[in-house]
Amino acid sequence: MKILRIALPLWRVLAMAMVVTAWCSFSAVAEESWYPSKHGADDTLGAMNFLSPEKVIQAAKLIKTGKTYALGVELSRETPAYGTRSFQLFTVAAGDGSGASMGDNKLTFNDDWMMTWVGIGSQIDGLGHVGINHTYYNGTPISDFWVSDGLTKFGIETLPPLVTRGVLLDIAGFRGVKMLEAGTAINRKDIEGAMRTQNVKIGKGDVVILNTGWQALASSDPVRFMEGEPGLGLEGAKFLAAKDVIAIGADQWGLEAVPGETHGLEFPVHQELLAKNGIYVLENMKTDELVADKAWEFLFVLGQPKLKGAVQGIINPVAIR
Repeated sequence: MKILRIALPLWRVLAMAMVVTAWCSFSAVAEESWYPSKHGADDTLGAMNFLSPEKVIQAAKLIKTGKTYALGVELSRETPAYGTRSFQLFTVAAGDGSGASMGDNKLTFNDDWMMTWVGIGSQIDGLGHVGINHTYYNGTPISDFWVSDGLTKFGIETLPPLVTRGVLLDIAGFRGVKMLEAGTAINRKDIEGAMRTQNVKIGKGDVVILNTGWQALASSDPVRFMEGEPGLGLEGAKFLAAKDVIAIGADQWGLEAVPGETHGLEFPVHQELLAKNGIYVLENMKTDELVADKAWEFLFVLGQPKLKGAVQGIINPVAIR
């Protein structure tokens, strides 16, 4: 009987160990369940696959006034940027503006060149930008596509023109403020509330842009602008991803809330969108004019820069309504 009393707890321990082992194996599988992509194991375009001629025609019907809105912000040496990123432009005048002209027609000209990070100002983040433990969209290990002079997969130059329906959600307006506070996470409740208030829906293949009011600080208080930001929360990202949107943008520098919702997680929304769902990220979008006109839906047009192998691209999308 003494042996039985000792052996019985051992069997229970062994049984528990088997359950724990099975759960760990399940968890490992669950963590990897974000690939292969719904667009196929070899896909490199992600949500851009939702583009179609039919979607362009549908979005073009939103044009009623012909008014255009530039969604890109002005870029200069003073532009606040993440980390060590910077921008410098140099204007070159032939002969410093005092040299001999060319030809009988006395041609003179100016040129310019830049030293810049591409992920600065208004930008699009490509699928090679953010991964999970060195694994990127569609389960692609970094060793398969990274070289120092340009990506061999996921380069910005491979993206088609992004022409589709755009939807602006005025989250600050829905909350009754001009500007959300840093660290404010935008989740499903805010998104659905803004949709109801503005009487708009989000559909497959749309581009969604969030107004937080934060962009106003970029010129008035750039230090505060970069210290944190309101932005998309993880639940909100999953909610929008389930609607099969192509891209999500906002009027601040990093799309998601900083500080984040969970201590110890670094830019989890970028991982959810880019790595797991192939949804593109648009940062530093200019939304004030759209908000002023209550332009909640519009034709969204973006021709990406053809920078071969680039991770990101400086952009100036156009909204037309």
